[in-house]
Amino acid sequence: QVQLVESGGGLVQAGGSLRLSCAASGRTFSNYAMGWFRQARGKEREFVAAIGGSTYYADSVKGRFTISRDNVKNTVYLGMNSLKPDDTAVYYCAAKAYGLPYKEQMSYLYWGQGTQVTVSS
Repeated sequence: QVQLVESGGGLVQAGGSLRLSCAASGRTFSNYAMGWFRQARGKEREFVAAIGGSTYYADSVKGRFTISRDNVKNTVYLGMNSLKPDDTAVYYCAAKAYGLPYKEQMSYLYWGQGTQVTVSS
């Protein structure tokens, strides 16, 4: 079992920046690839970014968001720059075994509770 707790969300103006954190506990963090997903109100949850042997990004955030991880601190981060109102959503981190598709939610075994990001125009 892996427990995931997100933090760092909040209210920011368009063009601003935030860094989300996701702290993991339980099984060995480095054994898992990590992903970030988001769900805007009234929309389906969508892939944002993932990190395993490489990093992967949704086209909508490429060049603005950066995913990273610290296996000593058991934490994965999502740096978000040049934020837009369309980035407003609840952001979730998730953990999956290596080798499964990064963009597929079904690949992920463990999920955090989410953190709200609101970008005002």
